[in-house]
Amino acid sequence: MYAQMIKSTGQGVKTLDEMEPQERAFQERIDAGGKIEPKDWMPEGYRKNLIRQMGQHAHSEIVGQLPEANWITRAPTLERKAILLAKVQDEAGHGLYLYCAAETLGITRDEMTEQLLSGKAKYSSIFNYPTLTWADMGAVGWLVDGAAIMNQVPLQRTSYGPYARAMVRICKEESFHQRQGYDIMMKMAKGTAAQKRMAQDALNRFWYPSLMMFGPSDAESIHSAQSMAWKIKMNTNDELRQKFVDQTVPQAEYLGLTVPDADLTWNEEKGGYDFSQPDWAEFFDVLKGNGPCNTERLAARQKAWDDGAWVRDAMMAHAEKRAAQKVAAE
Repeated sequence: MYAQMIKSTGQGVKTLDEMEPQERAFQERIDAGGKIEPKDWMPEGYRKNLIRQMGQHAHSEIVGQLPEANWITRAPTLERKAILLAKVQDEAGHGLYLYCAAETLGITRDEMTEQLLSGKAKYSSIFNYPTLTWADMGAVGWLVDGAAIMNQVPLQRTSYGPYARAMVRICKEESFHQRQGYDIMMKMAKGTAAQKRMAQDALNRFWYPSLMMFGPSDAESIHSAQSMAWKIKMNTNDELRQKFVDQTVPQAEYLGLTVPDADLTWNEEKGGYDFSQPDWAEFFDVLKGNGPCNTERLAARQKAWDDGAWVRDAMMAHAEKRAAQKVAAE
């Protein structure tokens, strides 16, 4: 998942005793591991939180194509080109799955796109960083998709049925994306000295933005409790960030690369690594639209939206014509 700043509505998590009967039955169903389906009753806050989270996730998949598509024509071999094409195609599909799932909550795809283009809706901050070298394609697959998988696998158990089911296929494909990224890094780390330096440089630039993908620290994420009570969110930000570091550091060591953190140390007591936090001031600044590529990314999405207007109009006209023909035949 690429949801970094999802805030719940309301003033806190109610106990079962504080809930009205309908709300209590809803919560008990979630607590028992049941799924909520589109036609089921749900609190308005639950619906709004899901729309925000699923919308941000969908936008991130779509915007996330841009830094990778930039390298399709410059991939070093035909095989790498084909793999990258397949990956970018997958990301488009993920966005469509998620838009479709969100539409079951009563919002249209057009409305979600308009929220993205207006700046009301966000996408993952990681996609506002440039991909400067081919090694960045490895770092994006290994680190960015690796962080996404860490977020997304638990969401196969999220309480909203359409979202959970969409995540099953998405997670399978993201696993391929992560492996292809690691394969690129392995080839470069085991290649020439110049290639290894390029791989290290990519790791240096994408390490902390990847840690930011899990969102701010739990102390700053004051609304996570409600999302976790509703099982919209399955783990805290800090839990997932710790798990990501613990999994990724040994992978970097195997590659012969160095994680750019002088304070990184193994903590035997907790069974995990102690590590430096990202620059959270930078994180919030990027979310506000001040990252290296914010303007470029939104401009690309705006152009795609404008250029596709005639396609949307033609499809609507065709649908209306078919509907009129069906009525006339009846």
